[in-house]
Amino acid sequence: MEFDFDVHKIFLEPITKLDCTLNPARRPLISSFEAQKQIVKVIDEIGKLSAKAQRLPVPITSASRMQSNKHHLYILKDCTPKTAGRGAVIGFLKVGYKKLFVLDHAGSHIEAEPLCILDFYIHESLQRNGFGKELFGFMLRLEQVEPPRLAIDRPSEKFLSFLRKHYNLRSTIPQVNNFVVFDGFFRDRKAPVRKPPPKRAEGDIKPYSLSERDFLKQEEGLPWPFSQSPSALNRSPCSSPTRAGSRPPPGEEEFVKSLRACRPHSLQRAANGEHEDPTQRRRTSSLNRPQSIHH
Repeated sequence: MEFDFDVHKIFLEPITKLDCTLNPARRPLISSFEAQKQIVKVIDEIGKLSAKAQRLPVPITSASRMQSNKHHLYILKDCTPKTAGRGAVIGFLKVGYKKLFVLDHAGSHIEAEPLCILDFYIHESLQRNGFGKELFGFMLRLEQVEPPRLAIDRPSEKFLSFLRKHYNLRSTIPQVNNFVVFDGFFRDRKAPVRKPPPKRAEGDIKPYSLSERDFLKQEEGLPWPFSQSPSALNRSPCSSPTRAGSRPPPGEEEFVKSLRACRPHSLQRAANGEHEDPTQRRRTSSLNRPQSIHH
């Protein structure tokens, strides 16, 4: 694929490796601003060609995607004399590490983070000329990975044929995701040992929740009307229960204090005038004795 600028000035090597910075290892022969702008255009255009060849609705390779991910992009340029003027781009290969859950031969899930082939494209007019093999082999050497250890994202039938021909990758293991792994992927790999969950510390079983315990504490208070304030206890029979009156007589105040000191289970008996010890019984009938009415 040719461009309206000199490809040789931004890609000084036959194969250039780019990361998220989009900066080649060797400094381009033009300014950094111009080089970045031209590199972005190259990536976007070849990404569109790859999406069209794979019949994808949108490109999966673009400059913006490269800048937001930790992927590596290998770009192969044409160094033949016929393109000695401005040069041309033959194709590209995008790889990156991803955390995957893959199934082994026994159907067990294994968590792995392999190097994944994410996009691979060689221009249609230059296929079957060894360029794909050259680009793929260059990537394997730099990434220091063996072909069976790769996971491939949605490979086309043409790509699978390429792997069978050049790397003898034939037997695939069915997966539930879009990635394809081959028989050698699990060589020397072991399923991670899952530790059992930690046991809960033994302790007393608490029968109530926090809100229930708070409710019970409130229930342990004095029954009405003894739960009212002392000032509210001294009122006329027709007064409002919430209307405060004068201070209660000393005898009544001592009686209320004695009720507060009682245990919660004895409150009801105290409210009814029942006491376990007859010697401690107080006279209560005269507290609220109504006055006699004389005509």
